[in-house]
Amino acid sequence: MGLCGSLVAGALLGVAGVTAALAGPGHGATPVRAAAPVRDLAAGHPVVFVGIAGLLWSDISATATPALWRLAGAGSDGNLVVHAVQALTCPADGWLTLNAGARAMAPRPASGRCPGLPSVVPGAGGPAEVPAMRSLVAYNQQFHYNPNWGLLAGAAGPGNCATAIGPGAALALANRAGRVGGYLPATPASLRNGASFSQCPLTVVDLGTVPASHGRQAAVRADDAAVGRIRSELPPGATLVVAALADGVTAHLHPIIVDGPGFGSGLLGSAATRQPGLVTLTDLTPTLLRWNGVPVPSDAIGSQLTRADRGSLGPAVRGLIGQDTAAQVYRGTFGWFFAVYGVADALVMAGIGLLLRGGQPERRRRRAQLWRVAAVFACAVPVGSFLASVVPWWLLSHPAVWLYGLTAAWALAAGAVALAGPWRRDPLGPLGVVSFLTVAVIAVDIATGSRLQLGTPFGLSVVVAGRYYGIGNNAIVIYAAAGLLAAGWVGMLMLRRGQGSVRAALAATAVVALVVVAVAGWPGFGAKVGGTFAMVPGFLIIMMGVAGVRMTTRRVAVAIVCGAAVVVLFALVNYLAPSTGQSDIGGFFGQVLHGGAGGTLSRKIGSNVGSLTTSYYALIVPPVVVLAGLMLLRPSWFAIKTLPRAWANRPLLRVILAAIWLVAVLCWFAEDSGVTVVASGLPFTLPLAIGAAAAACTGTRTPGDAVAAHPERQAIL
Repeated sequence: MGLCGSLVAGALLGVAGVTAALAGPGHGATPVRAAAPVRDLAAGHPVVFVGIAGLLWSDISATATPALWRLAGAGSDGNLVVHAVQALTCPADGWLTLNAGARAMAPRPASGRCPGLPSVVPGAGGPAEVPAMRSLVAYNQQFHYNPNWGLLAGAAGPGNCATAIGPGAALALANRAGRVGGYLPATPASLRNGASFSQCPLTVVDLGTVPASHGRQAAVRADDAAVGRIRSELPPGATLVVAALADGVTAHLHPIIVDGPGFGSGLLGSAATRQPGLVTLTDLTPTLLRWNGVPVPSDAIGSQLTRADRGSLGPAVRGLIGQDTAAQVYRGTFGWFFAVYGVADALVMAGIGLLLRGGQPERRRRRAQLWRVAAVFACAVPVGSFLASVVPWWLLSHPAVWLYGLTAAWALAAGAVALAGPWRRDPLGPLGVVSFLTVAVIAVDIATGSRLQLGTPFGLSVVVAGRYYGIGNNAIVIYAAAGLLAAGWVGMLMLRRGQGSVRAALAATAVVALVVVAVAGWPGFGAKVGGTFAMVPGFLIIMMGVAGVRMTTRRVAVAIVCGAAVVVLFALVNYLAPSTGQSDIGGFFGQVLHGGAGGTLSRKIGSNVGSLTTSYYALIVPPVVVLAGLMLLRPSWFAIKTLPRAWANRPLLRVILAAIWLVAVLCWFAEDSGVTVVASGLPFTLPLAIGAAAAACTGTRTPGDAVAAHPERQAIL
């Protein structure tokens, strides 16, 4: 690669890193509820729901909050993801989401601060009215989350007997016209009156919001005393839920405790998250409905709360605090990590080109060697970040230092293995090994619950409710690119066996493709819609290249249609057999069948288009993608001499890099995070392409390469 090509590639890497840093984390679709029937754990017994906005697990201890601590010890505990529409969930947002069983929010004032709760007008004989409810219903139409207003009030059963205590509770139990069946102000007297909790199947209590700083400890103690009073007044067999259903001044995971029949000492869970100790705000309304034997509408999102065994309370609470710590590390370091990653790639790759510029054979050889080494270590960073979670860094002091220190250590180890093994004699061997490691680690993690991804920069940020399992938008392009190179490299190795090797090469490539796609798209594993759709055409293109099939526009279009067909197949399986793994892939298919997918599609399209305006740098991504494609198609326009030499020595490499580019573009349009998906993948894919091309251009063509490059068999792009 000449000087011009080096500088262009370096600029692309730098832009990629800064863009990924400023674009923010990707968002995915919210999982849907299970279709399988669930036993009504609390049928025939009253349920009391207590909301304390802003409370954290770090506020709860045996000495500071004895009532809450005793309740947590007796009941099942977890972290509640309260994300509604915006990153910060205000108390009104939490209560509205509880009301409708779908994400909702109240308008923000010009200051951006959380608004106060709407006023409640008490009526004679117990009913009340929330006058602002009609305007709130109209305001939420723009978000396309299809809220079912008044759904929570249906948990009261056929008699519609439900009691709201406090203004937030009134907002939760109001119908779309603002009427509340029974209302009491949140006073010490109402919390001591046992009749308040036994006369109706459902009682909702608002204990207010814990302040962020001044007076926080006093407010927490007062709430603890109130919970103690409520618990002492409960009738036998009642279920008590205490949940912090909104944020304070920053987004956090918040405590939720359930104590009642079937929820003894344990850890909460939900099929919506598939993570132990983690449930979502939209899980609560379907759960309350089912507990009281009320059918849940088919279009309701969320899943019923479940319980699993846990050890003693102290370690369990530390683990729950650790979950929030990981989320805060992600939120606080995500941007800086990608900026450093992308800029470092740019400086190293461009620096090598500048220091060793020139066309002398020795300089070309040394330049290619250093590019390959640099690319191997750059591409080892994502797998290093996932392996960092083998050690529970979120429980250690200075967790961010541990996370990124372990990431660097694992990346160095993976890079050293890739460069030191016998495969190093193959010019593409080290990058092939790193790609295999990346795919293997991510695939195994997906298949075992995505534990390694939580809180890592390429992984899942649960605090923004983007995705809780499978593979996140920050890693999908990396996973796909690594899988494509791994499959193509295996195909190259098999083709070198000479006569009759094409069938073996196709079989080996197909096995890699099948595993990568199945893990990403299968509802019980990744349940990834857009990424699966994008990957299938890429693998088909590589297989056509291995077979020597001439590439045409029509065949590429057919490959893209095949990607859509695979997604539909996975969705159909999940819809007809939910036991394959409850996920949004089957839920969306059900929405399409029943005509309810319009709002979801509008929201996703809006999110994709909106990703272009997340920052000024996001507008640079499309030109970067176009420029990268032109560099692959017409390297002579940029004075790049490396690529033609690489194509001559490794014809299949051209097909591989073209497939990676196509998959990245398809991911851009298929995922709701839009350009941020591509931006997160560029710091991996560009060094991968540079290192592979540089390594291939210095190698020699083997007999197998000659077979693949035969004029009658060559794949022409």
